[in-house]
Amino acid sequence: MSQNRVAIITGASSGIGAASARLLAKEGYRIVLAARRVNLLEEVAIEAAGGDALPIGTDVGDLDSINNMVSTTIKEYGRIDLLFNNAGFGRIKWLEDLDPEQEIAAQIQVNLLGVIQTTRAVLPHMIAQGSGHIINMASMAAFIGTPTYSIYAAAKFGVRGFSEALRREVGVLGLDISVIYPGGVDTEFEQLMGADRKTGIKTPDNLKLSAEDVAQAVVRLARKPRRSVIIPGYFRFAIWLNHFFPRLNDWIIERAFTRRERRL
Repeated sequence: MSQNRVAIITGASSGIGAASARLLAKEGYRIVLAARRVNLLEEVAIEAAGGDALPIGTDVGDLDSINNMVSTTIKEYGRIDLLFNNAGFGRIKWLEDLDPEQEIAAQIQVNLLGVIQTTRAVLPHMIAQGSGHIINMASMAAFIGTPTYSIYAAAKFGVRGFSEALRREVGVLGLDISVIYPGGVDTEFEQLMGADRKTGIKTPDNLKLSAEDVAQAVVRLARKPRRSVIIPGYFRFAIWLNHFFPRLNDWIIERAFTRRERRL
């Protein structure tokens, strides 16, 4: 069924994006790899599809770059069946310590506006086809805002709202919109977040997902679209607790983390 279908993956140079490229190529998709690090994209192209993939240097924070990536895809393959909006980054600090441009504006630009603008660029092609599937990468931070994640959470909450509204806009046109909400993932992304914990608190290694875990969820969605996937599934309880008992969550987080980190 996926033979000759075309999938665009942003943030494809490493981690979840690269793992998803490998698995989707095995499903028969023709892969478009989009990221800023072109040299790594070429390596992924060889790993994923024996070189039979299209690497395009792309900055999802730049509209011209997005439009070039989409137009090049259409010129090369003539269609777009799947868009996996995976590109993103995080800077995990107290709000007052974040750089206004490089760490606040840039996170919103890439993590939220990049998703919106890339989606908008592919929509006319999917609408003309009468089919298409957009998978947006979110996070547990889209449901639960935690200290030092303020801007990252703002962007991911935005992705959740954007995806919900978009699904209700384009579902009647034959398009599917899905969102993935993973917990902590052991990738380069996490290593570059810059979290400096005085208490040493972090997600235990045995609770972290691998890039392949998330990529497998991407493939399952590609085979059978769903509105959302939360992985691991038991995190649904944390979402439920945060929604129905916000004061309790405030109390736990402030005492277990915030006060200790701020040394109050």
